This record gives sequence, C-alpha cells and structure tokens, in this order.
Amino acid sequence: MYLLKFDWNPLTGIEILGNFKLHFYSVMWIVAFMIGWYIMKRIFTKEKVSLEYLDPLFIYTVLATMIGARLGHVIFYQSELITQDFWSIFLPIRTNPRFEFTGFQGLASHGAAIGIIVGMYLYRKKYNYKSLLWILDRVVISVASGAVFIRIGNFINSEIIGKVTDSNFGVRFIQDYYYKSEIVRLTGIKNVQKAYNAVTDNPQFQNLLDAVPYRHPAQLYESFCYIFVFLILWYVYSKTNLKDKTGFLFGLFLILLWTIRFFVEYVKEPQGDEYINWFGFNTGQWLSIPFIIIGLYFMFIYKSKAELK
Repeated sequence: MYLLKFDWNPLTGIEILGNFKLHFYSVMWIVAFMIGWYIMKRIFTKEKVSLEYLDPLFIYTVLATMIGARLGHVIFYQSELITQDFWSIFLPIRTNPRFEFTGFQGLASHGAAIGIIVGMYLYRKKYNYKSLLWILDRVVISVASGAVFIRIGNFINSEIIGKVTDSNFGVRFIQDYYYKSEIVRLTGIKNVQKAYNAVTDNPQFQNLLDAVPYRHPAQLYESFCYIFVFLILWYVYSKTNLKDKTGFLFGLFLILLWTIRFFVEYVKEPQGDEYINWFGFNTGQWLSIPFIIIGLYFMFIYKSKAELK
C-alpha cells in the first residue's frame, strides 16, 4: 500500500531564455484547447454546421475562458492584486516584489464558467446560426475534456493541494511546502531546482523531507472524475436523443462538474486569503451551489419555445 504514497517534486517547466520559462501547466492549457477544438470540429461535421464558424468559436472560447478564470480568481480569492500588482492580473508576469515571468496562474474554474457563458453569448450575437443553448450544450463537452488536463497541470505545479492525510494514499508536495528562497537557504544550494532535488535525493536533507506532510492529491481526484463527466456527456450526446432537448446537456454538465467540485472541496486546502466558511461550506462550495441549481433548472424545468408549441 505504500506504493500509493510518493514524493512529488517535478520539473515544472523548461527555461527558454532569461526569466522566460515554458511552464508545463501552460502546455496543459494548450492541450485542453486543442482537444476541445477537435471535439467541436467532430460535432460541427456530424451536425452539418459550416466549419467557418469553428475558428471564431475557438477564439471566443479561449479568450472567455482565460479572462473569466483570471478575473474570477482575483475577485473570489485574491482581490489584493488590484492594488498590489495590477498588471499581473492580465499578463503572465509578476512585478511585485520583482519582475518575473510566471506563466498564466491563479485561475479560478468558477470564473472560467462565467466567462464561457458570457463569451458564448457574445459569440452568438455575432454568429447567429444556432441558439445560444445549442452552442452551450455542445461546448460543455469540450470544456469537460479540457478540465481533465487543467487539473493535471495544477498537479504538476503542486497547487490547489489537498489537506493533510494519514491514509495510505498521499503525496508530499515538496515545492509547495518549501518556498524557493527558503529551500535555497536551508540547503545552501543556490540553484533552486537542484536544492529541491537535494531534499528528495540526498540523505543529508532527510530531516527536511520528513517535515513535509502527506496530502490528498485533490487535483488528481478532480481530473479522474472529470474523465467520467466527459464520457457521460459524450454518451448522452452521441447515443441518445436528449441532445435535442434544449439546455439538457448544459444542465447535466453543470450538475456533474460542480457536484464533483463541491465534494472534492472537503479534502482541499482553502484557496486565497479571502476564504469563507459559512455553515460548514467553504468558498468553492458556495460558488458551486448556484451552478448546480442552474443545472437542475435546465435539465428538468426549462423548455424552449419550440418545445412549448
């Protein structure tokens, strides 16, 4: 059973030039968007929708997701950035306490969901070939597949970590526990990555490794569950007539994804400084509840004008 416990101290990116680093987390976003594009292409082809609408949809989706996710994180979890490091809100950099290329980080899935809905509304206003809910019913299939890779990216980055566990399934997130400046000071090794590696590879620093607690790999829990969200949505879309019930797939997506998020929050550490805990529910759970309610509405109550006739 101890094979299920391991230390996590990965290379998080490749240094290209100076402070510029290709982060694997960013690569996971690219993979997510590319697979999403391919899925939508299959859907458009299957339903005989002109592919000239596909690339604009892709652009709207990318921009809506990234802008919504970033603003959502700032609003829900880290609003101090507005006054302390404003440009880091919109650019993949940090200017405080020093300039550093960070890649895109600090992205909230709740903000991404809102951003996608707004983005699809704006897209539909310009490209009026199908209804807004027809678009959302199909875009969420791609979104569900993308969520799998985003959480893998979070795991690579040792972020959105789980709570401490004494179970036989736990991960020691070395890079989350020791900050860069701290690990350099404790090991005396100036190269940050070598300093981290020394903790796990050199018996001399075993005491530092022993101090790191085992935690739930909450990112992997979510990623694994999102695989089933995608498979369920794809099955309903491709094998049943429920895809023709306007809003059904959109509602099913909201219920499945945010229910998973609601329960995974029980094993996740609080995110950001603006953490709330009302009636035993944390920020992520409270933000998930409205999405679940909206999903129930579209699955079981909403009827389009065509269905009312």
